[in-house]
Amino acid sequence: MPNIHFVNSNKKLEVPEDSNILRMSLRYDGELPNRCGGGICGTCVFKAEEGSEYLDNVKIQERRKLGEEWLEKGYRLGCQTFVTNGDIAISWDEEVTSQVKKRKPDKLKPTVSASK
Repeated sequence: MPNIHFVNSNKKLEVPEDSNILRMSLRYDGELPNRCGGGICGTCVFKAEEGSEYLDNVKIQERRKLGEEWLEKGYRLGCQTFVTNGDIAISWDEEVTSQVKKRKPDKLKPTVSASK
């Protein structure tokens, strides 16, 4: 089973594969900040310090709220992100959280055009 190391709170949790990061933090007191749980507010933004390859694919809601700039720096939303089958370490920063919370969600362009 994978481990999540919450760097800020120095908590290490062994969790089932495909566990949601925010849910595990809430269940076992990992202390990841949170508010809405739906990818809207950005409060649960974290940075993968180790093991980012063991996180699932970026969700549409993350892409909208974080935008490419934050995603490219390794940030994800805890409410939208699942750990797959390896150990990860995550951290969060109040300044980053403040900036992400203020960010207006991007309007994503359709990836498939409907042509007739």
